[in-house]
Amino acid sequence: MSLHLNAQLTDLARLEYSFIPKSRSEDQYTRLRAIINYPIELKPKCYLVAGLEYNRVILNLEDDYSFDTSKLDKIHVIDLNLGYTFKWNEKWRFALKANPRIASTLTRSITGADFFMNGGVLFIRDRTKEKDIEHPNRLILGLTYNATTGLPFPLPFISYYREINEKWSYNAGIPKANIKYTFNKRNNVQAFIGLDGYLAHLQSPIIISEQKVEHISLSVVIGGLGYEYCFTKHLVAYMYVGNTIMLNNVLRNDNRDEIFKLDDLNAFYLRTGLKFKL
Repeated sequence: MSLHLNAQLTDLARLEYSFIPKSRSEDQYTRLRAIINYPIELKPKCYLVAGLEYNRVILNLEDDYSFDTSKLDKIHVIDLNLGYTFKWNEKWRFALKANPRIASTLTRSITGADFFMNGGVLFIRDRTKEKDIEHPNRLILGLTYNATTGLPFPLPFISYYREINEKWSYNAGIPKANIKYTFNKRNNVQAFIGLDGYLAHLQSPIIISEQKVEHISLSVVIGGLGYEYCFTKHLVAYMYVGNTIMLNNVLRNDNRDEIFKLDDLNAFYLRTGLKFKL
């Protein structure tokens, strides 16, 4: 959830459902996601973007555990999206983003431990709408900071999109890379690989082997196939199915050291939804 910069840059609204069942188990991971962003034109080619993103993670832990799993059944991640972008010069656009976040079980009153700060500085060169260009493309370069990674410094962000011809295009980068085939203006399919996950604070800590658990995290690498149906140029329904290539669902202490591993077995993955994009 902390690595969806592409979506935050282009989506005005999105409703989404994700599902990962635990292999050889009755446990399940479900995520409901809603995004709304509103761009405000300050002057020609200069915009302020304000928005809100809400994720509700539902953990159905049906296996037998030595601790009370009811404190983990619902996790809430709420992002305030604040962005500012303007035309830097004839080739480049500058974008600055700040994302104050609440990531918590929210079983009690909100405290400072429930807050995280994310953000980024990006430079965008968009040549997808230029005339007389053989291979339209878009390059995004920048630095992003994410408090939930546990790394106290910014990380590089790179994304490169290129149209090979009228049918084929690809996007190389992180958090997502894909290659897409477009049948017509309404239908396209793609093969993809991407990153996903979250880290949240447990307001009611759990004691496991005399150690206090105060955080839960999920990190996954996912690969599979996707299908998009475009009702219009801006309104799109989509479905992605595949399998996790790497999965790590962990309970952690206050220093984010691993205390108990809930799951590390790769499993089926489904994500579907509806988005209204620029």
